[in-house]
Amino acid sequence: MDRRREVAREIARIYCPMSPMGIQALANILIPLKVAKGDLVFPEGEVCSAMYFVDKGLVRQFYYKNGKNVTEHFSYEGRIVFCIESFLKQEPSRLMVETLEPSILYAIPYESLSIMMDTNQELLKFYRKVLEHALISSQEHADSQRFENAAERYHRLLETKPEIVLRAPMVHVASFLQMTPETLSRVRSAKD
Repeated sequence: MDRRREVAREIARIYCPMSPMGIQALANILIPLKVAKGDLVFPEGEVCSAMYFVDKGLVRQFYYKNGKNVTEHFSYEGRIVFCIESFLKQEPSRLMVETLEPSILYAIPYESLSIMMDTNQELLKFYRKVLEHALISSQEHADSQRFENAAERYHRLLETKPEIVLRAPMVHVASFLQMTPETLSRVRSAKD
């Protein structure tokens, strides 16, 4: 069986059920990418022209602020990563996406998806579900930063997304949790 069809079936299982025809329509637009550890999937200043489904590996979305790189989001197997504002507006982004492990991604191109959504209600529903998921995830992360202390943020991450703590470099985990590596080290030591 074509791996793209298997990936499309997995995407449908995670985000929204689709008929065999909907799964095939999605499979037809998927573009497989093998990416080495440390590569930029999406560099700063470019238009985000695709969503990326992570079939294997770990990626992070980040930006630079005051000379420091700040991790905004992690994605791993079964997740989609994209620079949402750039994708929706089709304008250059200040965000970047980098692989933290050798990764296999499947690009879902903006143009192909847009064309398919005009005639395929299942892909339109899929798109809506991805946007809903991204919005909810972003809001939960923002609320955690606003309302929880450092230890609470770390424990929440450990409970909800332990893969990140196990697989990502601690410097990026600290940045994602908006704390220094030293604070993260103290929080982790206090837990043990």
